[in-house]
Amino acid sequence: MPPAAPGALRRLAAAFTVDLSPWRGSRDFRLLWSAGAITVFGSYLTLVAVPLQLKQLTGSSLAVGLIGAVELVPLIVCGLWGGALADAMDRRRLVLRSEVAQGLCAAALLGNALLPHPAVWPLYLVAALSSAFGAIQRPALDALTPQIVAHDQLTAAASLNSLRWNAGAIAAPALAGVIATSAGVSVAYAIDLATFVASVLLMYRLKPVPALASAEKPSLRAIADGLRYARSRPELLGTYAVDIAAMLFAMPTAVFPFLADRLHADWSLGLMYAAFAVGALLTTLTSRWASSVHRHGRMVVWAAIGWGAAVAGAGLFSDVWLVLLCLVAAGAADMVSGLFRATLWNGTIPDELRGRLAGVELLSYSVGPQLGQVRAGGMAALVGVRASIWVGGLACVLAVGALAAALPSLMRYDARTDPHAVAMRERRAAEAARQREADPADPAVLAG
Repeated sequence: MPPAAPGALRRLAAAFTVDLSPWRGSRDFRLLWSAGAITVFGSYLTLVAVPLQLKQLTGSSLAVGLIGAVELVPLIVCGLWGGALADAMDRRRLVLRSEVAQGLCAAALLGNALLPHPAVWPLYLVAALSSAFGAIQRPALDALTPQIVAHDQLTAAASLNSLRWNAGAIAAPALAGVIATSAGVSVAYAIDLATFVASVLLMYRLKPVPALASAEKPSLRAIADGLRYARSRPELLGTYAVDIAAMLFAMPTAVFPFLADRLHADWSLGLMYAAFAVGALLTTLTSRWASSVHRHGRMVVWAAIGWGAAVAGAGLFSDVWLVLLCLVAAGAADMVSGLFRATLWNGTIPDELRGRLAGVELLSYSVGPQLGQVRAGGMAALVGVRASIWVGGLACVLAVGALAAALPSLMRYDARTDPHAVAMRERRAAEAARQREADPADPAVLAG
């Protein structure tokens, strides 16, 4: 082997590891990441405990299903309003207040569970309120990231955030199920409340992130301005449209219980639900290479096509292990798409609009899966479970291909030359230079 070969192999191996530069370079990113990791576990506890308690109190599957319905409207309304708030006020303060509000929701669930005869209606009320506060908070959280990490570390930051979420999505539900079923829902709510206390204490240490002096006050007009900006950016619209199409046509989780029956493998149901997160986790654990990619739009398109193809395979194969492998591959492809969507968004949208556009993004990746569940279930009733899955996957491939053809600007996007990306890099570099002049000893000052 030539002497240069070992060095090349080391560089290749290094490209498929996790890039920790945002964690090392930004104190605020470490605080925010740690708070989120704690909250993920508590949130899954409540995600499991609320349906379980409803089942115990009502014995009705319809009553359990209505939880999703009461959460959807607050998500849509408050997501857009939260984006306007994120652009008009200190984002750190908004995130902190929303976290406190969600902690109070956990406290309300605990108080109801400790009553001699817990009531049903508080579960629906708290679910709606928690969805509203979460939707208000999410745009501010998303808008914070570009302000607390270096511009060239945005992909790595998105990967680390996804790593936190996907690791939680694999481990937390299993632990949550054990705690809620063995120790009781009141214990689950108490632990969730404790995680909110811990995350609030961490978020309190974040530095203020005040809004610009010229920031618009939250209003319908401000929301409309954000929507008009999104409309003026075809490549942004393309990322939203591709994600919605992928989730609408190829989100099969609603029929997983029936697919496990068709494959005569009831034991595989839990693995099916975990498979997407496993694939996504594998992507994030090997994501250092993503920071060297510049054509983010193309990666979004190809990853969405890969998602659809993998879902189609899950519907076509009759061997349960091949089905699970396809679902893992789908989760990996979806994570690739998510990484590059986040990088394109965070690397090109101005700070004064970032919150409102984050509200639009929240709708694009939240409403799509909800509609996809309806599509999968309805089509399964008409053509069968496996056909619903593979037809949906094929429809995703065709729809994403059509969108790529209709939106050439998405395929042409190059972060090295795109005027929006160039302007943001120059803006970040100027801000970092000003901060160095103001406080050259501050190790948290970003390099650009």
